[in-house]
This record gives sequence, C-alpha cells and structure tokens, in this order.
Amino acid sequence: MELKQYQTKDGEYLLYTGEPDFNLLEDLVSGPGDLWHSSLTQGYQDIFPELVYQTAVFWFYLNDLPNLNYSVNWRINPHSFVVRKKSWEFFNGFSEEYFSVSTAALDLGYRMLRFGGAVPLFVDGLFSSENNDPIISAEDRYLFFLKNFKKRHSWYMYLRESVTAPIREFRSYNKSRGKEFKKHNSVSFHSRPLTNLIGKPTVDVIIPTMFRQDYTLQLLEDYKHQTYLPKRVIVVDATPKEERDISLYKKSDYPFELIIKWQKSKGSCKARNEAIELCRSDYIIFADDDTRVLSDFVENHLRFLQTYKVEGCTGLDIQASDYRQDLDDLRRILKGKGRERYKAGAAQTFNNANSCVKREWVEEIKGNDINFDGGYGEDADFGFRLIKNGMLLMFNPYSVNLHLKPPSGGYRFWGMQSSVLGKKRKRQPWELDKPVGKIRPVPSPTILYGILKHFKPEQVKEYKKRYLFLYLLKDFKKTPLRFLNLPFKILQFNKAMFYAQNLLKRGERF
Repeated sequence: MELKQYQTKDGEYLLYTGEPDFNLLEDLVSGPGDLWHSSLTQGYQDIFPELVYQTAVFWFYLNDLPNLNYSVNWRINPHSFVVRKKSWEFFNGFSEEYFSVSTAALDLGYRMLRFGGAVPLFVDGLFSSENNDPIISAEDRYLFFLKNFKKRHSWYMYLRESVTAPIREFRSYNKSRGKEFKKHNSVSFHSRPLTNLIGKPTVDVIIPTMFRQDYTLQLLEDYKHQTYLPKRVIVVDATPKEERDISLYKKSDYPFELIIKWQKSKGSCKARNEAIELCRSDYIIFADDDTRVLSDFVENHLRFLQTYKVEGCTGLDIQASDYRQDLDDLRRILKGKGRERYKAGAAQTFNNANSCVKREWVEEIKGNDINFDGGYGEDADFGFRLIKNGMLLMFNPYSVNLHLKPPSGGYRFWGMQSSVLGKKRKRQPWELDKPVGKIRPVPSPTILYGILKHFKPEQVKEYKKRYLFLYLLKDFKKTPLRFLNLPFKILQFNKAMFYAQNLLKRGERF
C-alpha cells in the first residue's frame, strides 16, 4: 500500500491514507496516540466479532465504544488512517500475507494494542463518515488466529463455526493452515522517556487493610521516603477491635497527613469508597497493604501522566516469589528484566494495588461498585467503567510495586467463605436473600456479574461454552472423568449465573 507523508509543525513524520483534518491532527500528535482513524463512523464498528473465540470476555477492547468521540480502538480502516512513521516501521506495516488489506489493517491495530505497547485511537471527525461494508473472509479469519495466537484457538474457532457451515469452514481452515506465513513476535514498542514534572500536583494515597497492620506500617515507611511526597495517606483498617493495635499508627512520624479510619462496614470496595470521600488532592493512588514501592513511585506516576497527557494509569505489579522479599529483591528483579519492562500502551487491565487516577474521574464513576464485595473482579470493573466513561487509561511501567501476597490477612478473609459449605459458612454479600446451599457456585458470581455488566448477551453465552470446553479438554488425561462430572459443572455454572443475574437486577451500588 502506498502511503503519503506529512511533517508536523514539530518536525515529526506521519504516514497517512485518505484525507485527514490536518488541523486536528496537529493537536492529536502531541498526545498518547501512535495511530489515528475514524473507522467507527466508516462501517467498521465491531467488525471481526469472532475474536471472542480467543479473548472470550476478559479484554477491555473487544467491543467498540461508539458513544465516545475519542477512544482506544484497533479496528482500522486501511483507506483512512494516520500513523507515526516510526510506529509503522517498527511494526512493519500491513502484513502482505492476508488475502485482503482490511484484515491486514485489523491485524496491525490488534498487534499494536494487545501486544505492542502502542496506542491506536478512534477520533471522531478526523476523517469524514463513510458507508463501507468490509468483509473478512473465513480464510483471513483463520490466518489472523494462526499468526497471533496458539493453534488451539484457531481449532476452537473451527469447531464453533463448523456447526453452521461445516464444508466452508473445513476448506477455509485447511487453506489457511497450508499457507506459508510468519507468526508475529511479541516485541513491544519502547515507552517514551519521562519528562520533568511540571507544577506541584497533589496526591492522596488509599490503603485498605485488614489483619495486616505490620505490612501497612512497612508500606507507610516506603511512602515516607518518596522523592515526591503524597499530600495525605488514608488507611482504612478493618482489623477487628480485639485484634488491632491502635498505638501502631503514629501520625507525627510521617511527613504527610496520615488519616486512619477504622472500618465498621465489610468489604474492600466499601473501604476504598470510604477513603475516596476523604480525598481532596488532584490525584488518587490506589494501593494494597501487602505491597512495597521504590522511592520514585509517586513521582513516576505523575511524570508518566504528564508525559503522555492522560489522566489515569495502572502501574507495573511484580508478584513476589516469597512474601518476605523486600525492595532489594525488587531492584534485582527489575535489573533482570532490563529494557523489556518498559512497555507502556493502553492498559489491558486495572490494578487496585497500583494505579493513579485524577480525582474528578473517580468521583464521576462514583468509586467502586460494592456488589463485588465478598468476591473478585472489582479492579477490572473499576477500570472498565473509567474507559467506558471516556478515559484513556494507560499502563505505566515506571511506577513499580512488589506484591508480597502473604499467606494470611487481607480482605479475602471474608471472600474465602465462598468455598465453605454447610453450617460453618458465613453468608456473602452477593448471596442477597438466597443462601448458597449444598452446591457451590463456580466461577465466582461476582466475576460473572462483571461480565454481564460489560459484554453482549451472545458473548456471555460464548464464554459459558468456552469455559466448559476448556474444563473438558485442558487436561486430556482427565477428560473421561470430567465428562462424567460435566452435569454437575453445568449446575455450578448456572448457579453462579443465577447470583450474577440477581446482582445485575439489583443494579450498581456505591
């Protein structure tokens, strides 16, 4: 494909097709994007829905957000887009192995976003609207899967699609498998060097804790030695009265305002919401009590946001191999990772253990949905709601935490009751007025609740099929036994869905 070249006022070279609005482009090029298009107004909205066969319902960007004028989006119209020249060259442009340029454009956008640490953006009005009807052939579908994913994903798509068109799918699958192609590598675009901090933005830190006062004190010491100090640190401590030591938190020991709130309600979502009400600064950092952070942690969050001109990011969460590890271990781990750790790009998830968000955004989405208390998935839901409200959420590799994951304590103390049955079980918030009984719901009802909130009904149905398929075939040695257990597994899933649907009917709560 022949691309035209444009030089911005700052001297950067861009490549483009179609007729973009160059005045708008000059503003866009100073922001976080690496590629820009208007494909959602040109007939490309939600094209290639078969991606659900690989990603299921655990990716923020599976579905488009047409209600937004500006959003992360990988569905590129090959005839109307603009890309930074250095990005185009790094990703080797469109692959010529596809049967159509439309699939090659989707492949580039997907690689940039999912694996490459680059940011493709939909921008309403950059190009004029069009009524295109792009078609992705079955051959290109399979080739896309073979080039980007493990073989089992293309095989699963074949099984699913062959139900309605067995002969066509058989021919297309074999044609793509027999074609010579190069599988994509996972090399990532380097993140931008951080610019110096401008001004004096203020930061509040939220730390929910329970049965982990010693870990919380350790983390407070880390914040005490930051190169850029937070304005205040808010600790919401749910440790029961008989277990807590109120003398441990000495406010005079810290160079920031330390606020201690003894939690009377139950749940980490409620804890964070109570802390949010006490925040007054420009930004909020969300932290877990069992983490450690280096001295440049806060400063690098702020510098990253200013460098990319965004208002929210989630940081690099390093899982400790032993809960007794410390900051020296974290430095050693980072040294071992070298340059490969510096992958930025649009966030693929949200982490309540390490994220920094402008306070106005947190207030706009009203904090955490407390329907997730007693379960899992609150992090992803929080990030998803930020994105659906218009935030460009980035991944920040410069602010790193070491996640200790000690064997006891934390808010999962309540959630662990989910696996208990019988008289010893304590009712979970998501059970509402319907106790679990003898059959334990699996997967987590709150995980399913999050899926119901954010994905289409047909995608939820596909998730169930994929979930049961993987259960049967993930370990071939156990497959015969699992076939016998399948009716019970379906009962567990349906029960989890029952609770999830009840939460959905109840509606979000904050």
